[in-house]
Amino acid sequence: MKRLFDTIANIFKIEELRDRILLTLGLILVYRLGSFVVLPGVDPIVLEEASEGATGLAALLNIFAGGAFSRASVFALGIMPYISASIIMQLLGIAVPAVQKMQKEGESGRRKINQYTRFLTIAITAGQAPGYLATQVPDAAVVDPGFMSFTLPSIVILTAGTLFVMWLGEKITDRGIGNGISLIIMIGIIAGLPTAFLFEFDKQMGDGGGGLVIILIEVLILLVVILLTVLLVQGVRRVPVNFARKVAGGQQQAQGARQYIPLKVNASGVMPIIFAQALMMIPITLVNFSQSEELAGWASLFNDISGFWYNFIFAVMIILFTYFYTAITINPQQMADDLKKNNGFIPGVRPGQDTSNFLDNVLSRITLPGAIFLAFIAILPAFAINAGVSNNFALFFGGTSLLIMVGVVLDTLQQIESYLLMRHYDGLMKSGKLKGRASAFGMAG
Repeated sequence: MKRLFDTIANIFKIEELRDRILLTLGLILVYRLGSFVVLPGVDPIVLEEASEGATGLAALLNIFAGGAFSRASVFALGIMPYISASIIMQLLGIAVPAVQKMQKEGESGRRKINQYTRFLTIAITAGQAPGYLATQVPDAAVVDPGFMSFTLPSIVILTAGTLFVMWLGEKITDRGIGNGISLIIMIGIIAGLPTAFLFEFDKQMGDGGGGLVIILIEVLILLVVILLTVLLVQGVRRVPVNFARKVAGGQQQAQGARQYIPLKVNASGVMPIIFAQALMMIPITLVNFSQSEELAGWASLFNDISGFWYNFIFAVMIILFTYFYTAITINPQQMADDLKKNNGFIPGVRPGQDTSNFLDNVLSRITLPGAIFLAFIAILPAFAINAGVSNNFALFFGGTSLLIMVGVVLDTLQQIESYLLMRHYDGLMKSGKLKGRASAFGMAG
């Protein structure tokens, strides 16, 4: 315990780290306060009565938005439209040569892509806002439900709210402790955890519940799932690498060294989950603009998070996105070229194209089980719901919520630990580093 307090004290001794943490906390506070600001013209009491017992995708989106979705807050649509825009831009980067060219232009190209992503976010939010108002805000909760008096101003406010949340995330990434978008999603998720657990506790301790024993079993299973999730996020396949001795002017300049390339089992992190979840919203958004009962029945498949087809499609999309995101973030050819330039080689493998093929094969073999395991954890809430766990608590029982929380917490701890180690302070773990997060040769990031 003393070591923990010493580490916390060391964190606040580093001025830059302290300022970044305080800025991050301040921006998160602004986000949480904004999630309680209700749209003008909405009666929050009537809205609360109408939204009680929300299930399905609406409940999941409400968790991601930290409760803002059900409160008809100015941040009701949260960061998900920005995620959808990012998905579209990455897909365009594969199919559209102009976008590919921007991706290769370095910092200037990145700024252009970010600007186009923001414009696309505005379009997506403006498209989702009418559907949200039509399905989640009943006329009984609106003082004056006219188009000019309520609908149009609310669309503008919801769009501005999403852009503001996006801005907060970018500021946390640039001037805070990083991972701004993911951190905002995680904060929204954690905000609903205490309430969900208390609801489950009351349910099990009440009439017809399983009592304290069932609560303890659920918590134990949840801890096991958390452990498995940490193993998935931390797991790496270490590819050994040798570096030849450098000799200049007849003198040996550097000793040969043996290091490794850490290829993560889940190199894509939480992004496949976020991507898949964002795309699952598209059919419902489109149906909101149609009056067809046939389309409404088809879209209902995407709203039943405990149903077979929802989870089957969700799992398949996660596996596909895991491969897709791994392919666009890790380039075996670039890794092989970097190794060759630094006089490095994998024992038993020729430098150049053979090294690239070897790394690609290893990456393919470890990505498949990682993707399947990722999909399995993502659909665990469906099993929990069908086993009798309350809907709100089941969403934390593995699934998207837990994966995002574990991934973001570990990445944030890694950011903090890097500052500590650079200043020669002890890290957050006894070994001095988070296992599997740091490496001697970080080419696979």
